[in-house]
Amino acid sequence: MTTHSVASPEREASRPKGPSFGVVDCDIHPAPSSPAELAQFLPERWREHLTTYGVRMPNQPTNNIVPYPRMAPGHGMRMDSWPPNGGFPASDLEFMREQLLNACDIEFGILQPLSSGSMTTNQELGAELTNAMNEWQLAKWTTKDKRLKAAICVPQEDAASAVTAIERYSANRDFVHIAIPTRTMEPFGRKRYWPIFEAAQHFNLPICMHAPATGYHCNTPTGWVSYYIEEHVAFANPPQTIVTSMIMEGVFERFPRLRVVLVEGGFAWVPPLAWRLDSLWKRMHDEVPHVKRAPSEYLREHFWFTTQPVEESERPADLLDTIRWIGPDRLMFSTDYPHWDFDDPARAFKVELSPEDRKAIFRENAVSLFRLDEK
Repeated sequence: MTTHSVASPEREASRPKGPSFGVVDCDIHPAPSSPAELAQFLPERWREHLTTYGVRMPNQPTNNIVPYPRMAPGHGMRMDSWPPNGGFPASDLEFMREQLLNACDIEFGILQPLSSGSMTTNQELGAELTNAMNEWQLAKWTTKDKRLKAAICVPQEDAASAVTAIERYSANRDFVHIAIPTRTMEPFGRKRYWPIFEAAQHFNLPICMHAPATGYHCNTPTGWVSYYIEEHVAFANPPQTIVTSMIMEGVFERFPRLRVVLVEGGFAWVPPLAWRLDSLWKRMHDEVPHVKRAPSEYLREHFWFTTQPVEESERPADLLDTIRWIGPDRLMFSTDYPHWDFDDPARAFKVELSPEDRKAIFRENAVSLFRLDEK
């Protein structure tokens, strides 16, 4: 865990040399300085509602309660990420510039807001909260620093409202992806979500699915675990369910240009899941005749993965083999700023990547996927 500022002279003196090109960070978590900062983008009715009733979340009857005590009061943040003005980590643009964007030579930063609106049980409120999050990203972040790119936050359980949000913001190039949490109400390949896929494909926007600390279901199929370490390991479970559901439900036959990014769920599980899916599909393909090709082919064509957390083997060759199987064109660098397991681009990857693969992972893949070279 980092204990002092990345931008401090002492830190810079000991910091290894980072990539020689601008880096794209695919996982930055902006935060409001206070609840009132987001509330200003809500209609008066919903501001009053929040004051009186708050936000009800699945598995959590009240808002701002995290499921593991270890997360409080720091909420899983770097110890040095609290801004000098006393605000919450990643709530101050100037401090983010100093500590992340400038210090790490971030050419573009992809915002991944952890929006409660995508999971509130009151769907009308959820639509208003996600819209407020979108307007807040514009007002506080992307219009003030063009390196930062926003997410279209949507209430994914209310597909009609989600499509409305995508249509509203799709033409604004400050927005480069659609943000949806991994722990959705139903398996993500179900037809209730297909209108969202249709809109994403139509507007050429990737869907980024981030592993959150909360959701409609536990991270395990048998309930809440005892320790935070178990929960952290289990972040890799929902992405595997997403891959399996979307492929087996025939999503990519119906939406052949749909692209999905799995954020902060690891990637070492990708090859063995593909092998298992291929093996079972060969034996039971008559149950899913709409799946025309081997599951691994859909996986390789339609899914991207962010690097943090990197599952680093004791044998570097294991990690290199995993990257080769997935394809270095399907991995994108991420810091997870300002969380405690932040990856500095100068220190990420203990294995020796080729110059071509390093540039692809740290910059080119994200520039292409998010169309960052378009104005």
